[in-house]
Amino acid sequence: MASREVSTMIKQGFISDPTLSLSFSPSRTTLSSRPYSPSSSPPPPPPPPPTESARPSHNNPTLFEMMSEEALRGSKTIEESRKKTQRRVAKFLTELKAYSFKNGGLGLSDVKLTVVSRDGYRVAMDVHRRVLSEKSRFFAEKLSQRREKGVSHTVEISECDDVEVYVETVVLMYCDDLKKRLIGENVTKVLALLKVSAAIMFDAGISSCLEYLEAVPWSEDEEEKVVSHLSKLELDGLMTEVLQRVSSEPSTSARSDGILLNLLSGVLQAKDDKARREMKTLFSRLLREDSFDDGNRFDVSKDTLYHLCHRCLSSLVLCLSEATAIDSSRRDRGVLMAEIAREADNLQWIVDILIEKRMANDFVKLWADQRELAELHSKIPIMYRHEISRITAQLCIAIGRGNILVGKESRFSLLATWLEALYDDFGWMRSASKSVDKKLVEDGLSHTILTLSMRQQQAILLKWFDRFLNKGDDCPNIQKAFEVWWRRAFIRQYTDTEDSSQLQITVCSYPS
Repeated sequence: MASREVSTMIKQGFISDPTLSLSFSPSRTTLSSRPYSPSSSPPPPPPPPPTESARPSHNNPTLFEMMSEEALRGSKTIEESRKKTQRRVAKFLTELKAYSFKNGGLGLSDVKLTVVSRDGYRVAMDVHRRVLSEKSRFFAEKLSQRREKGVSHTVEISECDDVEVYVETVVLMYCDDLKKRLIGENVTKVLALLKVSAAIMFDAGISSCLEYLEAVPWSEDEEEKVVSHLSKLELDGLMTEVLQRVSSEPSTSARSDGILLNLLSGVLQAKDDKARREMKTLFSRLLREDSFDDGNRFDVSKDTLYHLCHRCLSSLVLCLSEATAIDSSRRDRGVLMAEIAREADNLQWIVDILIEKRMANDFVKLWADQRELAELHSKIPIMYRHEISRITAQLCIAIGRGNILVGKESRFSLLATWLEALYDDFGWMRSASKSVDKKLVEDGLSHTILTLSMRQQQAILLKWFDRFLNKGDDCPNIQKAFEVWWRRAFIRQYTDTEDSSQLQITVCSYPS
């Protein structure tokens, strides 16, 4: 073999590099035959024992060795699986003999039934034509062609997906109480038995498997398997009861909206705060899953969500009106404050859903038009009202991320109505609620301001400049927006003047 070929095979890992696998053998150690004399130099010392690094290393096997080990592990896994199958089949065959002995009136077996898997694994059973014919319409048809008495028949079923399931199905034919026999089995196993029972038209097995599936609970994975398997089997009306737990009547959008409106309204009006928070989390997750499923016909409508928004806004106006007259009102101050916080939290939740569903564009305009609410907001103590300003922060964050697309007029109107309130409440928002991300609010506000015209940016940022110098951390820090505006205004000045250097194009006609 050429040295180049050997070198290539060493690199690919099929041959070990001889320079990397040196071994030391004491039997090969030889000493000089010359006697030692003072005039002669002393014999060289024996070589030192090999170090660990000089010994053959099994930590770096060749590619061939790794492939061999992988094949060996695979064959061991297959062998172990086959042994487990054989043990279970042997158990079923023992059970079959016990049933045959119990039903002594059957006499000697007269059918040799052999089941063969796709990989050639064979299992032979001594069974009775009477049992097969009575229990299975498939075997009744096949065995009716040969009715000679005293003659044994041989039946072979080839290309089976699962020999173990076929053998167990035959055992079920001898069982008196199939429902009791299936107790304790898992859904996957019963589905496999159902498939074989349907293939050989074993009606008692089919009905028992369906009764089992109808009675036991399913996990989500099992539910998908049940629906998938039953949809492939032609069982007509027998599986209707099983699928009733997952199938519903065709629903119209109006009917779905009515159900959703009642459910969401119930959440908003819940008296127990803990239960209300848990249900909000649940519905947010469910509605988010619906939005990810493009083929899902069910979804909450825009009209339903905006109906709830208007209801929350009306409740807020009513609560704030009562709060402005708290001295003359008989309402408890603490109860009123809790109602305002709850209604504001409800509206934040609906706005979150609108943003998630990409339906929040109209809400920006709606919120910008709440001048009455903004005026009432300014007349009550911050400790009552700061939750309301979180709605403005929500919208600014969404606009800054590009999740809400509205016109410049709507964006400016939003800030014109609610920006001062956000400034006033920002300190309380940060300290009273751990869920408020200061940087997120500041970035969203900065990005929203920078989408406006230069004139509007200047008006807003110069006011912010004066407020920030006086309030410090109690005011949102939007220095980044101020820096961008400064560069736009004084360094990178973009004007509408026409470019004086224009490219001139002359068209020349050449004679043909």
